[in-house]
Amino acid sequence: MTWMLLLLLPLAIVLLAYLRASLLLWTAVLAAWLAAVSLHAGWSMTANVVAALLAGLPALVLNVPALRRAVLSRPLLSTYRRILPPMSDTERIALEAGTVWWEGELFRGRPDWKVLHGYPDPVLTDEEQAFVDNEVEELCRMSDDWRISHELKDLPPGVWQYIKDKGFLGLIIPKKYGGREFSAWAHSQVVTRLSTRCSASAVTVMVPNSLGPAELLLHYGTDAQKDHYLPRLARGLEIPCFALTSPQAGSDAASIPDYGIVCRGMHEGRDVLGMRVTWDKRYITLGPVATLLGLAFRLYDPDRLLGDREDLGITCALIPTSHEGVHIGRRHFPLNAVFQNGPNWGRDVFMPLDWIIGGPEMAGQGWRMLMECLAAGRSISLPASNTGMAKLTARAVGGYARVRSQFKTAIGRFEGIQEPLARIGGHLYMMDAARRMTAGAIDLGEKPSVVSAIVKYHITERARQVVNDGMDILGGKGICLGPSNFLGRAYQQIPIGITVEGANILTRSLIIFGQGAIRCHPYVLREMRAALADDTPAALAEFDDALFSHIGYTVSNAVRALVLGLTGSHWVGVDVGAPAGVAPETRRYYQQLTRFSTAFAFLADVAMLIMGGDLKRKEKLSARLGDILSLMYLCSATLKRYESEGRQSADAPLMHWAIWDAMFHAQTAFEGVISNFPNRPMAVLLRRLIFPLGRPYVVPSDRLGTEVAKLLITPSATRDRLTAGMYVPDDEHDPVGVIEHALVATIAAEAIEARVRAAQKKGTFTARGPGLMRAAFDAGLIDAGELALITRRDQLRDRVVKVDDFPQDFGADAVPATAPEARNVAALVV
Repeated sequence: MTWMLLLLLPLAIVLLAYLRASLLLWTAVLAAWLAAVSLHAGWSMTANVVAALLAGLPALVLNVPALRRAVLSRPLLSTYRRILPPMSDTERIALEAGTVWWEGELFRGRPDWKVLHGYPDPVLTDEEQAFVDNEVEELCRMSDDWRISHELKDLPPGVWQYIKDKGFLGLIIPKKYGGREFSAWAHSQVVTRLSTRCSASAVTVMVPNSLGPAELLLHYGTDAQKDHYLPRLARGLEIPCFALTSPQAGSDAASIPDYGIVCRGMHEGRDVLGMRVTWDKRYITLGPVATLLGLAFRLYDPDRLLGDREDLGITCALIPTSHEGVHIGRRHFPLNAVFQNGPNWGRDVFMPLDWIIGGPEMAGQGWRMLMECLAAGRSISLPASNTGMAKLTARAVGGYARVRSQFKTAIGRFEGIQEPLARIGGHLYMMDAARRMTAGAIDLGEKPSVVSAIVKYHITERARQVVNDGMDILGGKGICLGPSNFLGRAYQQIPIGITVEGANILTRSLIIFGQGAIRCHPYVLREMRAALADDTPAALAEFDDALFSHIGYTVSNAVRALVLGLTGSHWVGVDVGAPAGVAPETRRYYQQLTRFSTAFAFLADVAMLIMGGDLKRKEKLSARLGDILSLMYLCSATLKRYESEGRQSADAPLMHWAIWDAMFHAQTAFEGVISNFPNRPMAVLLRRLIFPLGRPYVVPSDRLGTEVAKLLITPSATRDRLTAGMYVPDDEHDPVGVIEHALVATIAAEAIEARVRAAQKKGTFTARGPGLMRAAFDAGLIDAGELALITRRDQLRDRVVKVDDFPQDFGADAVPATAPEARNVAALVV
């Protein structure tokens, strides 16, 4: 009995912590245990009184809120206020901007999978689908990437006019102002398809519908500003741009040196209250052709003309580029991309206060406006454009790997080629899943600031890997630019997405976890708000509740991490809310993600507790913690996609590869944090709690990679789903279209070639060399139709592998010549 009682206590503690029991239940259970010990041991009255006092007084303090606040929480709040680092207005606004969505479930350690699968999948309306199928398809057809990027260095006038006339610049503008009023998902689909064809067309459409004048006007503009500008923007009568980045304030955008001084001046013959603004901006997309400049600058009021503050803060204004003093029109040349991008500047440019977005009342509110709107644009634009490039790579390079043969074998069947093909397919499946789920969040009214950083960083990084792998497979064809090279420009321009809208190094090192740790944590932001509030009973009560809830949450996660590690998470129940239950092939992923979520929640708490404010300076550790959160989000999106698409068994290899790869890297990120944790004894404890039986994940198997690679080189419904939404030209003289035709012909010819090779092996047919198939026809091994099919296959294949060549001087009027291997296909075959 003694041993049972001794064993019962730790078991009870583990169970209470695992279930996150209330403080009252903890007290009741421990009191019952003490009573049982007293009865069994026959304690004296004195011993019982002493035990009651030793256990009862702390229990009384903890369970009576008024006592707990007076004895514990008030001194702790005073200490917390002293150690809490000061927070600037810009930091506070950034932390409070946006909403917390699914990432909050992952941060809490016990994700509710029914919530994930309860989010509706985004669907295009009939109007949106018709626009994608017609106007977007036509714009893709009109966009000759080689001519645009190499010859014209701009979109042709006809393409510019088509974009304006068909409402591409007003996708997000309500219909009452003449816009399309499309959903975020429709916006994403438009940009994705355009990005499979031509970056100049995609970016020209993307930027006006992302963070910029239209979105800021919709949320903050005055009625007069909306009525004047939104119809003009929707019809393409105004070309907008938004200027935020300065030479001295790139990643640290909140420290922009551009400034305005409130003063009186003359405007259109009248003396008005206005501001003199000085700015120097760069990297401004559409800037060189913009007619309407959105500008961010810091506004000062030294003469107190607007109130009692001198530094009003960051302000956003709209300025016609024709306004006197505005210098705009020159261009940058971002890695051979020819979408319009360039610097602009002005010195002491006077403008009325009415040009502030939202009017004079919104002076100094610019940073809040930008932070609140940034999430939506960043959740759509770069994820869509980079997924588009990945779709192009998967379909075209996959087809090329089946058409192109070496050593009498399609290169896609070599294991060395299958390895990058597997990465292309697996990464794209996950990228597209995350793109869709995140766009759906925007359509639900969310402004997920942390999620926007996750998808911006991880989709652009995966796109870089995908395009790099595609270039490796293409080899010499990939490195020679020309009309026949369908991937060269994408390869050149991938770093643009890595750099813009928050450089990836910054996003990973400072934003994802740095912002997520406070925004997504169930208690930290509440504690901070209470500490920063005035010293009132309400603030103390809020701090008390958050603090003791936080303690219970951390203890629970520690115990759950250990239990789930020891059991391999096999006992975790999974409810996805589906009538048929969870798919057997995905159950273990949900269980392991639950385990990782619990371990992450505990690790994040320990890191914040041990390092405090220093954690944001431990950028490598912060980045790895952000990686764990990000990879769990990407895995969640992948599982949701697999369920939403009907658990397609043919697509399962893509899902399995993507999740195994992501979970392996999440596990590596855990190890990276633990191995570099500054407190070594705590690092040892963390490893024992999180990975008590070792790390569960290894890299995806070669067998699985081969299955994924086969899906990319074989026409199928799976291949179509993987690359759905991309522009696939039917023209066999198009560098992508010809691969589609050649792939069909190649597969049809394989059985014929196999029959001829079998005859050669038997010795019944001895012909060799270029005239092989003609000889096979003459010998009666193949018929005329089969010879014609082989001949057509060879013509298409040689067009696929063709590499362009040019005159010595690459003259402006140079036309690429036909590559030697394609000059006399008929002679080679016949």
